[in-house]
Amino acid sequence: MNWRHSTRLKSLLLVSFLAAGVGCSDLKETPDFINPDTFYKTANELQLGVNGIYDDLNSGYSGYFYDRYVFECLTGDQIGWEKGPLQYNLGNVSTADEYIEAYWQISYRSINRANAAIEIADGMQDPANDALVKRLKAEAQFLRAFYYYGLLIYFDNPPLTVKSTKGISDLPSNAGGKRAVIDQIYADAKAAAEVLPAAYTGADAGRATKWAAKAILMKTQLWDEKWADAKTTAEDIINNSGLQLFETFGHNFDLAHENQGERIFEAQVSAGANASEWNVHSAHFNPEDYPSELGGAGWSWLSATQEFRASYDEKDKRIDATFIESYPTGRFGKVDGQYPVVKWSPKADFNLSRFGGVVKADANPKDPSQLIFGKAWAGKLVELGINYNNTEKNTIYLRLADILLGHSEACNESNSGDKFMGINKVRARAGLTALSGLGQSALRDAIIKEREQEFVFEQVMYPELRRKSKFGGQPDYLGDHIKHYIAKYNVGRTLKARDYVLPMPLKEIQGNANVTQNPGW
Repeated sequence: MNWRHSTRLKSLLLVSFLAAGVGCSDLKETPDFINPDTFYKTANELQLGVNGIYDDLNSGYSGYFYDRYVFECLTGDQIGWEKGPLQYNLGNVSTADEYIEAYWQISYRSINRANAAIEIADGMQDPANDALVKRLKAEAQFLRAFYYYGLLIYFDNPPLTVKSTKGISDLPSNAGGKRAVIDQIYADAKAAAEVLPAAYTGADAGRATKWAAKAILMKTQLWDEKWADAKTTAEDIINNSGLQLFETFGHNFDLAHENQGERIFEAQVSAGANASEWNVHSAHFNPEDYPSELGGAGWSWLSATQEFRASYDEKDKRIDATFIESYPTGRFGKVDGQYPVVKWSPKADFNLSRFGGVVKADANPKDPSQLIFGKAWAGKLVELGINYNNTEKNTIYLRLADILLGHSEACNESNSGDKFMGINKVRARAGLTALSGLGQSALRDAIIKEREQEFVFEQVMYPELRRKSKFGGQPDYLGDHIKHYIAKYNVGRTLKARDYVLPMPLKEIQGNANVTQNPGW
């Protein structure tokens, strides 16, 4: 189902799932309003419920994906000049952090909806639609695995529950640690992959597929360091899915190729379909000086450093789609009836302040050599030329390049298979030379760098760096990034063990005696 055309129905299903969350079984009277016990009797009604689990994948003002923007600022490659992004750049994270709390609430709200949908599907009697019921259950299992993976990669030991909340006494526990969560992701992803179709058509485009379930399975196997299993899963996807890399890298992020090709799983976003569900990509990633008349404004809090942009090979074909290389600036107003166009340059002034890296205010607007900027603005995410409230770009969560790099990593760490195949496919699409002859440590470094340059602004590198790092140990990719950032920009921050895992929110610790805080917090 295309969620862009189901906003009125989603309002109904969200009320229904919230009713499940507050626990109708705790009420002595028999309610006469819609609740899960009275509404979900058919496959079509169950489908409304499952649609609601997808709903939180959209960004929103402080939504699931936006919170990940903020977490990413811990690494120092992505920077922000105010509020959450700035504090994470400075390493100022606390158990009362509003972004952690929001991410946690969204994740467990969606997990609770998934739990309820699975329970409803198990008890549903709709023989004429048995196949649809099974598929919807599998979608819920995939989504539960997806949200648990999103908790695992930041918090290590999140509490686990596979039962819907019936009352306030139903509190989950994290006594099983990350092992329990990983095993649940395995179970859900494998079960979903057995049932979900390989692809959808028409209004169902965008729903979870068999290959999305296997992608989450492979990513979890990498996290679990099950290298042989990850290699097998990656090869299954590569050899049997029929998916191929787009010839043009930018097709991963444009409107014309949504839910197609190598884009394995993405959140459906459309302000035109539902004004209350707009994401905030452009608001947070628009160039600071982009003219309001052309759709600028917003907050412009987030960008990458000039140094990160300069680290790309000049021939890298990913640059144009990854970054905004030029745009009209509003710094001087209109000149001869037009806003002057500025271009990115490694020679432009750059610092971490709000206007550091923006074209100089005293530049000559008629001298192209002075119309340069140093900030690395996110071309993947923004939609220049429209009001930032009117964004239509989907949010990409899983794509084939991740599987290819995962295959190279699994082969490299297990000393088996063709360890160069995956990374070289990614590099070939970027127009870069193939790698060969690298030892295990050198290839490990190369895969990390390739992930950074392939996936910047997709909010995956903080988890990826910490997955391959150990505080005070070797390798320590995360620590090396943070220390370089501190030294390069003279940031008042000290690398610490807490930088390697996020804390569970204070409200969870205070309100749930079954949860133990992460060590060091």
